[in-house]
Amino acid sequence: MPCTLNHSVATNGGTDPQTARCPKRSALPKKRDDLCTEHHRYLLGKLLSHLNYLESQTYQLSTRISHRLDELLAIEERERLDRIPGVNRITLENVIAEIGADMSIFPDEHHLASWCGVCPGNEESAGKRLRSRIRKGNRWLRRALTEAAWAASHLKNSYLSAQYRRLAARRGKKRALLAVAHSLLVIMYHVLKQKVEYRDLGRDYFDRLEPERLRRYLVKRLRGLGYEVTLAPKTPDDHAA
Repeated sequence: MPCTLNHSVATNGGTDPQTARCPKRSALPKKRDDLCTEHHRYLLGKLLSHLNYLESQTYQLSTRISHRLDELLAIEERERLDRIPGVNRITLENVIAEIGADMSIFPDEHHLASWCGVCPGNEESAGKRLRSRIRKGNRWLRRALTEAAWAASHLKNSYLSAQYRRLAARRGKKRALLAVAHSLLVIMYHVLKQKVEYRDLGRDYFDRLEPERLRRYLVKRLRGLGYEVTLAPKTPDDHAA
């Protein structure tokens, strides 16, 4: 039966294997009350020592990465990028580590997205699309962007969340997530290259983009529910009210 740590070890980060104890259960024979032998405490000490080593290495690497990011990006640039939905410092560290902060090396955002492998394929024959599989690109960058896209898709009142919901209903969640990741990369490209602030288009962007299509869709849904629909444009008095 495995050993457990007492409260002082679990909360204070201690590594003394002598403080380890095993739970006592009434159903066990009395001669098995003490289940932690000297060998168990030795192994536990080794595991705790290794855990502390990994935590110290993680801290040192995180500190070094943070310093390097500060050298590559000015405070104003980091703040602009941090305002993008779904993007945090970890996202910035991963993205900048892979593509750098100088966007002039990429002719445009399409070349960057293609190089990173976050855009679908576009193979056609006789005007018919054959497949839309993504190409192999930078998997580390794609993973960071996908995680940021997942966070952005769960935010309310944003363009990226509206884009995710719109595509997920028609193309599936995985493709919708990749599309949002592509949008995030394009946004970061322009924010870095043009040094502009991110401006959200709003959750109703697609409704404003194609209002006639939305009207037909809603009328069709209502008629499918058994309603007779008659539409009339608003008058100036209605707008005033």
